[in-house]
Amino acid sequence: MEILHELVPIANTTALLVNPSNPNARALQAEIEVATKASGQRLEVLKASGEDDLEAALTTMVQQRADVLVVMPDAFFIARRERLVALVARRATPAIYPSRFIPEVGGLISYGAPIIDLHQQLGIYTGKILKGAMPGDIPVQESTRLELVINLKTAKALALTVPPSLLALADEVIE
Repeated sequence: MEILHELVPIANTTALLVNPSNPNARALQAEIEVATKASGQRLEVLKASGEDDLEAALTTMVQQRADVLVVMPDAFFIARRERLVALVARRATPAIYPSRFIPEVGGLISYGAPIIDLHQQLGIYTGKILKGAMPGDIPVQESTRLELVINLKTAKALALTVPPSLLALADEVIE
């Protein structure tokens, strides 16, 4: 939320795109609700769990006059990243995504755990299970590292100036 606020400081309404089928959706949504409330913004929750839902959710986003969009981490959205980016671009809405794969296909910005870290952790869990550990006995660990990727071509198309402070924090800038 801080990154979006720095990029679009005049935003009053944030749209949050969630997949209600994702078991983590409620907890993640609650975190965003707290953050938007603390910043004095209004939050509009958009739900999409099927192909047809994406178009409808983003149409609702425009009707609700959302200034920015936050896309929650979900395999459904990442698998449809090109379509999602195209739909968001048609609506000219600044959006932040959970995966670097999305700015690579034209999304504005992403902030999330590097995929290499997630794969590394998956390998560690797999090794422990293959050595006889019970999956339920292995503690769940979150990535301790986050990466910021900014697509300057998309920022320019949205007539946004990316502040030097965000560029300095970026792990990668796509030009």
